Amino acid sequence: MSQDHELEPSAANSELSQDERAELERLRAEKGHQPGPAGTKPKRHFSWRTPVSIVLIVLGCILGPVAVLGVWAGTEVSDTGRWVATVEPLIHDPAIQNVLTDKITTEITSRLNITGTVNQAAAQLNDRGLTRISSLLTTFGPQIASAATGFIHSTVHTVVTSPQAAKIWVQVNTTAHQALVKVLSGEGNGAISTANGQITLNLGPFIAVVKQDLIQHGFALASNIPPISPTVALFQANDLGKAQAAYRLIKTLKIVLPILALALLAGGVWVARKRRRALIGATLGLAASMVVLAIGLVIARSIYLNSVPPTVLPGDAAAAAFDAMVYFIRVSLRVVLAVALVVAIGAFITGPSRAAIQTRSGLKSGAGWVRNFGERRGVSTGPVGEWTYAHRRILRIAAVALMAVIFVFWGHPTLVVVIVLVVILLVLLGLIELIGRPPAAAPETAAQT
Repeated sequence: MSQDHELEPSAANSELSQDERAELERLRAEKGHQPGPAGTKPKRHFSWRTPVSIVLIVLGCILGPVAVLGVWAGTEVSDTGRWVATVEPLIHDPAIQNVLTDKITTEITSRLNITGTVNQAAAQLNDRGLTRISSLLTTFGPQIASAATGFIHSTVHTVVTSPQAAKIWVQVNTTAHQALVKVLSGEGNGAISTANGQITLNLGPFIAVVKQDLIQHGFALASNIPPISPTVALFQANDLGKAQAAYRLIKTLKIVLPILALALLAGGVWVARKRRRALIGATLGLAASMVVLAIGLVIARSIYLNSVPPTVLPGDAAAAAFDAMVYFIRVSLRVVLAVALVVAIGAFITGPSRAAIQTRSGLKSGAGWVRNFGERRGVSTGPVGEWTYAHRRILRIAAVALMAVIFVFWGHPTLVVVIVLVVILLVLLGLIELIGRPPAAAPETAAQT
């Protein structure tokens, strides 16, 4: 009876296909199954690998959000295109348009002094003996000033909401990008500058355009507007000095931080005794840290909006400005979250768990059914299929490597890019499995035996 039991595993192995036998051996090796004396239990030894692996992975997950913020901060300064892409949507936001309209209108009307001009005209008419007209002009002076202010406000709003203003906005911010570097490094003034703990934007170019537009519409008084460069507060930063110091530090570490985070995670996985399980834990931990970062942005948004006085920036405009500035942080954390989940799922699917084995078996059976269905109808991959089957492992690695290289060199990948690359990878892996055709030599061998 004992001999029968000893023969059962080998008999079961003989009924397995070549792929199934290779998979079984791989799983046995991964599980660490090794023959030992009968009836003995394996000795458990304390290993330094597990605690060191946990510490490295935890540090990598903690550093992940910091790396995302560091890369964002450094990119906003070093990449003019990214900065313009960040602030360009603001000119199309109604709240920001209203703030610009009110600010520019106030600056123009204060320079024109419409009420004083009306009173001066009334006095001149009175000196010339036209007392009745002078009295009427004095009486309706406030209404005239209000109508003129309304006309200026309407004209300014039309200019601010026009495509021309959008182009000026882009030009101003492109030119101001170098000035932003000076702001964050605490040097000099430019189109963007700091004053009283605020980051402000120069409105001079907008006023010049409004002035020309008013003159073209017959408002000759606009020619009296002198060259002025008022500013509007974009962001409130009471602790701007501390923010500048922290920014300079993060900018210096913008390359080191992501490399260090990845090195810690990779080191934790490499040191671990069960690397696949460590990889799943590391990627899920990194994904969780991105969720924490997203929650932190929500809290920071609330704190920021409560700290900005309405006299400096209305609530809706402050919200629009904050959302625009953190837009690429949200994009980056979503990308990292998606990539981490994809890697975790991939590590799980290729693992030794029963669910993973059943999933792979189901996928292989489905691909085999489709391939056999086509062959029964005269559609066969022939020698190409046999070559693909023989080199399927190399082809799978090449497919994964190709998608990884595309992702790394994409520049600024988004969540959509990650999803598209994953879909393409799944299609490639499916085609490899579908095209791969096992050698048809088994029937002859069976007949001879």
